[in-house]
Amino acid sequence: MTKTMPLIPTSVVGSYAQPDWLIDRDSLASGSPPRSRRGDLWRVEDPWLHQAQNDATLLAIRDQEGAGIDILTDGEMRRESYSNYFATALGGLDPEKTGTAISRKGTPNPVPLVIGPIKRTHPVGVADIAFLRANTDHMIKATLPGPFTMSQQVEDQYYNDPVALAMDYAAAVNDEIRDLFAAGADVVQVDEPWVQARPDPAKKYAIPAINRAFEGISGTTALHLCMGYAAMIKDRPDHYYFLEELSDCTVDQISIETAQPNLDLSSLTPIANKKIILGVINLNDMEVESAQVVAERIERAFKYVSPQNIIASPDCGFKYLPRHIAYAKLEALVAGARLIRDKLR
Repeated sequence: MTKTMPLIPTSVVGSYAQPDWLIDRDSLASGSPPRSRRGDLWRVEDPWLHQAQNDATLLAIRDQEGAGIDILTDGEMRRESYSNYFATALGGLDPEKTGTAISRKGTPNPVPLVIGPIKRTHPVGVADIAFLRANTDHMIKATLPGPFTMSQQVEDQYYNDPVALAMDYAAAVNDEIRDLFAAGADVVQVDEPWVQARPDPAKKYAIPAINRAFEGISGTTALHLCMGYAAMIKDRPDHYYFLEELSDCTVDQISIETAQPNLDLSSLTPIANKKIILGVINLNDMEVESAQVVAERIERAFKYVSPQNIIASPDCGFKYLPRHIAYAKLEALVAGARLIRDKLR
């Protein structure tokens, strides 16, 4: 959809607060984000689950519209985590057994078990984006996990070659991206938090895998990386371990967190030629920011990034917040961006 964006447009990263009637939020937050499927988390039984997820998606859309967000997502209402919805739908995985991998917190976690070549056998999130497109006239963004991250969240019993595994994930992501744009997405974002969690292997082959995922794509592309959900990881460095390297990837936009980690924004200099989706809402703090605080967090990036290249967003992990707090923080985000726009006129 063609729509004129204001200076400093606003967006969510991907997820929005899932209703308590839809998913067991306490169980969801009690462990690591699910890598294998966790059907036990849903409060609505299968015959009615799809309808309930549609209803929750409509709530997420209306909340974003009501708060004044410019670029909407579907809130990832159908997902148990940002990654397992797509990752577990691919071919090459054991349909009966899970494997084990070490989580970001250093604990064992059930993960998909790779027993054959990774392939996308059917569209995964395409109908979801078509539903989003049919229910809003705003610009919309689709999200899916990235190839490097998915390659780190499995137990591999087939490839014995991490580069080949990541590249086959990249081909699967590329196929999905093409169909997401065809379904009406204005932006497609690939989530790659594990380039930050595991920078050493990322420096060896993450950029070729990411570039393969975006190969031949003509729509607006985004890449998100983070330091882990605020609900689970409290202590953060003030810098990313894998950021400068992203200047070599073909993506148009890069999404980062700056609020909770109080990021040293000089690290943005090498990627300042790209649009920066700037996380300026702290999801570790249940107090709602004032518009002035949000504006100050946006403005401090101007030393390194042109205002024309900034999209304001929260840090990631909205799905873990109570809905009333998430909505209030959306309003604060919009109000803060408006203050900056007025100041720059």
